[in-house]
Amino acid sequence: MANFIKTLVQDFGWIHLSLGLVGNLAFFIGSIFFLPALEPYKTAGVWLFIAGSFGMLIGAAGQLLVSLYEDRENGQKD
Repeated sequence: MANFIKTLVQDFGWIHLSLGLVGNLAFFIGSIFFLPALEPYKTAGVWLFIAGSFGMLIGAAGQLLVSLYEDRENGQKD
């Protein structure tokens, strides 16, 4: 299991960045749904905010793991 996580973090670091980008896009689209002309879509906007925040959380946590592994490999223990 440790090797799987290490491979996921090291070799697929782009996934974390992509999740953060998708989260930001969901926030942007969700904020548009809060405009007065799009009142019927306000509930969809709320769900996009929730999904966006989760995507950004997972992306940031993954990026933290990437940084920790890189620091460990470089011999830094900050």
